[in-house]
Amino acid sequence: MSSTNHRHERVAEEIAHEINAMLAGELKDPRLEGTVVASEVRVQPDMKHARIFISVQGSEKERVDAIKALEHASGFIRRELVKRLQLRRLPELHFTLDLTQEQVERIEQLLKEMKKDNPPAP
Repeated sequence: MSSTNHRHERVAEEIAHEINAMLAGELKDPRLEGTVVASEVRVQPDMKHARIFISVQGSEKERVDAIKALEHASGFIRRELVKRLQLRRLPELHFTLDLTQEQVERIEQLLKEMKKDNPPAP
């Protein structure tokens, strides 16, 4: 297996790193205040599309606003990524809320309830 087979994975890691750097101080949209992080980036093997999973601490409205702000700034983000990563063609960016943490918390809550309702047999 050659290194070109994993190029999309390396590009995904670099995109995540650069977007997090932009979120840390370069994007000045007030909707991106607080904890907004690119938790994962998945780039298709054909390098045409990239799905960026965004983790946002806050209310549902703050989460939706953060995604809208990133979609609004996608032109700037794409230009910066092309410069920084020195790619001829950058995948089309799609921003998605990362709900993994909420799902983990819900599963943990359900497991605790099950333990409480069904104590272990002696």
